[in-house]
Amino acid sequence: MYVHRLKKYIGAYLAILGGIDTIVFTGGVGENNIDVRRDSLAGLERLGIVVDPERNEASGGGDRRISADDSQVEVLVIPTNEELAIARAAVAFA
Repeated sequence: MYVHRLKKYIGAYLAILGGIDTIVFTGGVGENNIDVRRDSLAGLERLGIVVDPERNEASGGGDRRISADDSQVEVLVIPTNEELAIARAAVAFA
């Protein structure tokens, strides 16, 4: 269900925006779950979204590109520091 919803939202935003340049996976699931990234973008090649399986499965931190060289849409994995973002929001709220 989770992957189905991701795919649905990606398609919806593509339609609303008339195209996209980049898809970014972030946060715990986006950064660490190879299957979610692969499955949520599977079948979207006709829309210009092509994931490179080796790049997607490669381990390692830091910003990384997982789209294939011939992908019209760049697909990135960008690590976040969620705890820092929450702390900053809490300080701004206080």
